[in-house]
Amino acid sequence: MNLDFPALIGRAFDPLDEWLLERGLLSAERLQALDTLLPESAEPRAVMISRLGLVGEREVANAIAALTGLEPIGANAYPQQAVTDTELSPRFLSTAVMVPLGDDGHTLTLAMADPRDTDALQGVALATGRCVEARLGLPSEIEQAIERCHGSRRSRMDRIADDLGGEPDVEHQQIAHLRDMASEAPVIRLVNLVIERAVAARASDIHIEPFEEGLKIRLRIDGMLVDQESPPARSTAAVISRVKIMARLDIAERRLPQDGRIRLRVQGHDLDLRVSTVPTLHGESVVMRLLDKGGVVFDFAPLGLGDALRERLLALLAQPHGILLVSGPTGSGKTTTLYAALSRLNTTQRKILTVEDPVEYQLAGINQIQVKPGIGLTFASALRAIVRQDPDIIMVGEMRDLETSRIAVQSALTGHLVLSTVHTNNAAASITRLLDMGLEDYLITSTLNGILAQRLVRRLCPLCRTEMRADDATARAEPRLAGQRIFRAQGCSACHHSGYQGRIAIAELLVMSESLRQRVLAHAEAADIQRLAVSEGMRTLYQDGIDKVLAGDTSLEEVLRVTQDN
Repeated sequence: MNLDFPALIGRAFDPLDEWLLERGLLSAERLQALDTLLPESAEPRAVMISRLGLVGEREVANAIAALTGLEPIGANAYPQQAVTDTELSPRFLSTAVMVPLGDDGHTLTLAMADPRDTDALQGVALATGRCVEARLGLPSEIEQAIERCHGSRRSRMDRIADDLGGEPDVEHQQIAHLRDMASEAPVIRLVNLVIERAVAARASDIHIEPFEEGLKIRLRIDGMLVDQESPPARSTAAVISRVKIMARLDIAERRLPQDGRIRLRVQGHDLDLRVSTVPTLHGESVVMRLLDKGGVVFDFAPLGLGDALRERLLALLAQPHGILLVSGPTGSGKTTTLYAALSRLNTTQRKILTVEDPVEYQLAGINQIQVKPGIGLTFASALRAIVRQDPDIIMVGEMRDLETSRIAVQSALTGHLVLSTVHTNNAAASITRLLDMGLEDYLITSTLNGILAQRLVRRLCPLCRTEMRADDATARAEPRLAGQRIFRAQGCSACHHSGYQGRIAIAELLVMSESLRQRVLAHAEAADIQRLAVSEGMRTLYQDGIDKVLAGDTSLEEVLRVTQDN
């Protein structure tokens, strides 16, 4: 084994450590940090490795599977209620990270984070008087099963809250005291637990909201806000201060909005958290957007763009100059689509520059500029500068004003391919939006190549979706579905009982034609432009959504939810 940290030379290795080291999943430096922290924790070593974010829990489980020959069990294998009345206390189960799966009176089957823990197995056998059979499970799923099966018991957050101080008082409003509180171990563990649960739930945003009755935690999962277990009200000031310290914000400033960034590693994922705070009636509301730097693949196929639309989009990207817009409301995946386009265009023969606010992901080989209005670096000023950088392709985060739009148009007229976004409900409305900003019609028709409008719909969970034939009510709502096989959401533990897991895009692509240009020059209304584009072959957002319903990717309810305003 090749060691790159002198302090580890000559020490005895756990086979799990050795397996992870040899495959480059765990560095020697991080292993020494684990050795320092492990004596302070009663949890199994395998759990601590993932809990500290050194290696993802799925990778740790795969390592244990390779060492023991036990395959990890699925989320559906866990019971919905306690399977046995044994001498095993919830506190012991939580500490040992195990939960009973079945009991036939002779053999007790346990899900364990580390089935190699013979001491724990022997203790269970002695306490229950049964033979014990170990199965391999993920720590997060075992913990959820313990909380579910022992709902009257105290959760992990409750146990951490026990270590917090007493009721808040005036002193808590003192900055020095707030800083001390935010640096205490219980508060650190509370904030880490909130982030850890958000990652496990595949959340895109964490909302920490103070109200008169207490602190509220909500996660945005697949575009929908979901309530979570919240810390006690007395921790409000300390939790918010802890997040602000992590984001390097001024904890003394509680009257003005602030923006910051946190970089950390959770469950083996390198995360970038964009932090925003705003003052509210009962304190500062905090939103953290989670960006998984290693878990995003920028490609059109995973986005859910159909083959025909993808071919037309690639033809637009192959144009040597002009403007391609991506439209949709906030959170509709516009930036991800643009990044996928840039990844496709990124070759050694092209120079690509972007102007963004903020730079969400760093793309290798692409020059990205972060807008900083405080020092005068706006979209418009950055665009003026990068045109002199001899780029082939320019990406503007958003065409939000006339000055930026005019410079983008001038860039397209001088031989550059310009990609950008605009906030509108559909493709045709984007043209009206450009006209409303004051952009001349002849400039729009001379430079605009096409507009991609998109929304994100939740994808049906493949493990629990239920098949059905469209009933009369569904057929009346959409005749194309009459008599067709469709699927609807059901809900299981794998999808957190929502019936959905992940999201895909529904989209419409308006390609500028000569007849459409004539309508723009005549200042036709968006509805008129939309009708002409459809007559020329454009499939609308709703039609693309129905295609995905027929394919079993999503439900009719989801399509109606995101397209009913169109």
